[in-house]
Amino acid sequence: MTIISLQSGSNGNCLYVESGETRLLFDAGISGVRAEERLAAFGRDIRAVDALVISHDHQDHARCAGVYQRKFGLPIYATEQTLAAARRGLGRLTDVRHFRAGEPLEIGDALIETVSTPHDGADGVAFVVQTDGGRVGLLTDLGYVFDGLGDIVASLDAVMLESNYDPEMLAAGPYPWHVQERIKGPGGHLSNAEAAGLLRDCGAGSLRWACLSHLSEQNNAPEVAFRTHSSILPKPLHLVAASRSGPVKLPEF
Repeated sequence: MTIISLQSGSNGNCLYVESGETRLLFDAGISGVRAEERLAAFGRDIRAVDALVISHDHQDHARCAGVYQRKFGLPIYATEQTLAAARRGLGRLTDVRHFRAGEPLEIGDALIETVSTPHDGADGVAFVVQTDGGRVGLLTDLGYVFDGLGDIVASLDAVMLESNYDPEMLAAGPYPWHVQERIKGPGGHLSNAEAAGLLRDCGAGSLRWACLSHLSEQNNAPEVAFRTHSSILPKPLHLVAASRSGPVKLPEF
């Protein structure tokens, strides 16, 4: 399985997953030009992608979905609520395939489990992609460590896991109080410590790697996230940080 984070953060999200003959994009929060160029740098043609799957309606995940469809011919998979909330600004869409959160998707040789999240989108969904190569979790914009999330992490071979903020940096940073409360509230994001605790309790022993994702520009930094995870995890786990500004290719398995 080949996984490339094309960008991850509040400034835009897009993730490429390839297994066998199946090629998928998750989210379209970066421009079509950037997505095409970044995939081409790894020898991939965006027009060969089989589907674009949207996790939720927030602009950093959905804003360029219409461009991806019209320019590259990609069918869009999204829940009805997500598409309705994101529809303004997407332009004309001709190939939308709806799914319900909690129901699996089959695209090519990939089985995609869809997991409803408490994040404050219209109908947020996280994903587990299962192929003959293994199981990878695409777990960002989670809200909090909700019931069943630990069981999902324990079932994975690798995970893209949000590790959004450091509480001390958030408290001392420029965000107003109401934004801070939203970030650390039940509809926001996981902190470094929450993500590390989840890995410690449910996944550190079996995961090949964890990619810390959706790091805040103002309230986190890769070295801060790594330090927190290293202090909480009981034994070494291969940790990688997704970039807010460019692509990161994850170890294949």
